Amino acid sequence: MSSVAEIEAACTGRLVARQLLQEHDLSQMYGLLSQHFEGVTPAQFQRDLSEKNWVILLEKGGCFVGFSTLLVYETSVDGEICSVVYSGDTIVASEGWNASTLPRTWIASVAQLRKRYHRGLFLWLLITSGFRTYRFLPLFWREFFPRFDSQTPPYWKRLTDLLAAERFGHAYDARTGVVHFQNPQRLRGPLAEVPAGRHRDSHVKFFLSRNPAHERGDELVCLTELSPHNLTPAGRRMAAGLAPW
Repeated sequence: MSSVAEIEAACTGRLVARQLLQEHDLSQMYGLLSQHFEGVTPAQFQRDLSEKNWVILLEKGGCFVGFSTLLVYETSVDGEICSVVYSGDTIVASEGWNASTLPRTWIASVAQLRKRYHRGLFLWLLITSGFRTYRFLPLFWREFFPRFDSQTPPYWKRLTDLLAAERFGHAYDARTGVVHFQNPQRLRGPLAEVPAGRHRDSHVKFFLSRNPAHERGDELVCLTELSPHNLTPAGRRMAAGLAPW
């Protein structure tokens, strides 16, 4: 059995501008996505990808094991400029589950992108239909919304609603904070199930209560500030060695 150090050493990640992706990158990305999600078509994949401008690619031992697509942009909220990282498709094959490559590369990537998108608050707009992705928020970020242990402050609720409405239009329900896509992508089989015992986790329990139709592909909208001061101790370990944001 490989040690954690050996797994970490074998896994690497890199940030790539979307227009620089090669055909074999696109083929591997679509193949991995369709293995893990139902309702994925090549046309939908291409359409969703064309709306993004950055991609994180993950490899283990030279083999493709995962990716995360990003749309990074500036927008105006109540006359104030803010910079937004919107997460699109994200999937990691089981071979990469035991490595911290995705969070480490993701945090390094957003720190790098902050130099390009430097105006106003730097925000992560995340939508998720899976509790595992939602669980990244409390693991790496101190303050995020929505969450089980506090009400979303009015400022952050308004910010979330405005960004979500701008991005998803009428598919976003401000009352529930959930996006209902007309043609959703649904996790396949066991990936959509919540393992025994995980319901006792307060964050998982909250996610399931706020997104009861997650198995059908409904997406809970979440928001956090991307900044070093908002990192948890685990987040700071992922960010160790990075240049100042």
